[in-house]
Amino acid sequence: MTSLLENLNEAQREAVLHIDGPLLILAGPGSGKTRVVTHRVAHMLEQGIHARQILALTFTNKAASEMRNRIQSLVPGQPVWVSTFHRFGARMLREFGGLVGLAPNFTIYDTSDSRQVLKRVLEAEKIATVGYSPDRIAGAISAAKNKLITADDYQARRGSPLSEIVAKVYPAYQQRMLQSAAVDFDDLLVHVATLLYHNPEVRAQLDERFRYVLVDEYQDTNKAQYVILKALSLDHPNLAATGDPDQSIYGWRGADISNILEFERDFPQVRVVRLEQNYRSTKAILRIADELIAHNTRRKKKSLFTDNEEGRPVKLVAYADQDLEAAGIAEQIRGAIERGERRARDFAVFYRVNALSRSVERALRKAGVPYQMVRGQEFYGRKEVKDILAYCQLANNPQDDVAFERAVNSPTRGIGKKSIERLNEHAYRYGTSMLEAAREAKLIDGLPKRATVALLSFVALIDKVAAIAIGSVEEVVGTVIEESGYAVALRQSDDPEDQSRLENIEELLTDARQFDEQADEQSGAGLEAYLERTWLVNETDDLETDADKVTLMTLHATKGLEFPVVFLIAIEDGLLPHERSRDELDQLEEERRLAFVGITRAEDELQMSYVRLRDFRGQRRVAIPSSFLMEMPRHELEMTDARNEDIEFFVDEYESYDAHDEYVEPSIPIDDVPLPEPAKKQPKLPAEIAGAITTAAQLAGGLKPAVHPKVSPDVFALGMTVIHPEFGPGKITALGGSGTARKATVQFATAGERKFILAHSALRPAGG
Repeated sequence: MTSLLENLNEAQREAVLHIDGPLLILAGPGSGKTRVVTHRVAHMLEQGIHARQILALTFTNKAASEMRNRIQSLVPGQPVWVSTFHRFGARMLREFGGLVGLAPNFTIYDTSDSRQVLKRVLEAEKIATVGYSPDRIAGAISAAKNKLITADDYQARRGSPLSEIVAKVYPAYQQRMLQSAAVDFDDLLVHVATLLYHNPEVRAQLDERFRYVLVDEYQDTNKAQYVILKALSLDHPNLAATGDPDQSIYGWRGADISNILEFERDFPQVRVVRLEQNYRSTKAILRIADELIAHNTRRKKKSLFTDNEEGRPVKLVAYADQDLEAAGIAEQIRGAIERGERRARDFAVFYRVNALSRSVERALRKAGVPYQMVRGQEFYGRKEVKDILAYCQLANNPQDDVAFERAVNSPTRGIGKKSIERLNEHAYRYGTSMLEAAREAKLIDGLPKRATVALLSFVALIDKVAAIAIGSVEEVVGTVIEESGYAVALRQSDDPEDQSRLENIEELLTDARQFDEQADEQSGAGLEAYLERTWLVNETDDLETDADKVTLMTLHATKGLEFPVVFLIAIEDGLLPHERSRDELDQLEEERRLAFVGITRAEDELQMSYVRLRDFRGQRRVAIPSSFLMEMPRHELEMTDARNEDIEFFVDEYESYDAHDEYVEPSIPIDDVPLPEPAKKQPKLPAEIAGAITTAAQLAGGLKPAVHPKVSPDVFALGMTVIHPEFGPGKITALGGSGTARKATVQFATAGERKFILAHSALRPAGG
């Protein structure tokens, strides 16, 4: 007991020692929440609670693995079930899926496979989509599932063409999924929530089995997860939820911040513990983050503090364009590595959307700095890997039509598109799977003899694989690779890309061998468990934590990670916050939480940056600093303009700088430049851009030039948020005078305090 409580602060000890009854741990970033959760589990085990009565749930495989390893190091040999929500759902459906009409050998479809099913449904049912893409329709179905609206309950909304389409497609889509013995990621949670709700005896059985439920990142739970957790905590209300409303960043996936904000209403007897001491970041970084997030209203107030050193001031750097932004970052990283101050693994570059990474990738390659991109299912999503796994999926689940269509012509067997269509029509007409239809190939009218022979040969191969499916996964995968002809076709190819594909499927064989060697009670063993693991890969599972490389990732992927030095790029209106959040307060607050999460990943140093010109989505636009910068303590920021730095090296050498060779003088006077000190080399805006600077509304939206009427000075009010073409967003702190003599004092995020005669200024109300 003494050893478990050593090196814990008072709040951490309080959480660890709590056993019975609901518990809410409000854990700020870097506050040691994983340490608290794992020590709490160890304490419960020491108090005589059986390991099999404890269930710990989190969101990523990385977090689950770290938690599991820490528990094992504290109390070796205790089989506590630590799992992601989706893996837990899959395991429950293997056991109880029959109650929702699901076969136990079901397949889990990834996004691309579920889209394929949706397209098949649209074709078969001849449903007019009225211009809505399958992705848009699938998104609407997913949103309904996250709210626990089943296909039977879904109702079209009057005046909504999309919902009318979904009302037709959703039931047919779910029926096709059940016929294929398949689920999508949302189904893994919805089916479990449904069966717990409609089967009281199963709910009571699982409530008794898992008497103590611990949930990490509770702020990211959706309605289905909320129902599951409530159902498991009725008879034994020992639910311990750990989370932070300030780090809820997955609303677009269905996460409902109300779950954590209203936890005390759901469990009136709850004990609330606040973990406010940060062990990760310097004081300088923490103050920036704390002041920013204080602007949100939907939160549980905390006062973050740290005993860490003051650290270097947070940097805010303005660059001329995204190429110089990327080059400046690459040079800083290269210089620190060459001086022996840092290793490549110490650095991370965060951005709001993946498209922003390209210039950073180019700059790092040019600077000779190794890096890794965090993109999640990249390996298992490669075509050749998915092709091989499709054979395995079909052997495990003969009803899987998506796997059949992927495998049957990989490699090419001479089965044409028309033959596949006839096969699909036959299967649809007789209510059977495509694999069963292929067994009857000789009976299908209009099927060429060559295609018939090839289909029967393919069926024989799948039967052979199915016969050894109970053996080692390595044997199954190896059999598919060789006997399908896939490896032979790649070996005979002269295409260098095919040699790379061959290496990937050989790596898949290694992956299968390692799974066999590492299989245990929790992960399961055999082909079904292996396929389940490949389906449930998380976005950070391919992060090589031991690799000496700079990490590039989106802000949404940064949760649970930390780096000594963080570069947060493109802090610009329309990007962070994203343009979609402008008119929705809830979405704007989530964008602010996203920035907060990115900032609090930094341990020692943080640099934020924005540019004046950015090429994005095929357009060059004048960018303005993010409104979030105005919410940070300006006096805390070390603000510099890259024009004042020695960047001659990048001007001379950077490969994409040629696009900016021809400059003209900007239409904005040099005296109005918002950052201090005159520039040594004044960048000049391209003429077509300089001539387009007319209103702040154009700058914020990246719109084409348009004629706008003058804004009346009487429109402006004290406290109003305004936008200036050069200075960006600001807030009116003082007003005086009237009519054409009306004056305003404005506090800008990057330019400090400025005074204007409103009738002659370029100020406009934000959004106006």
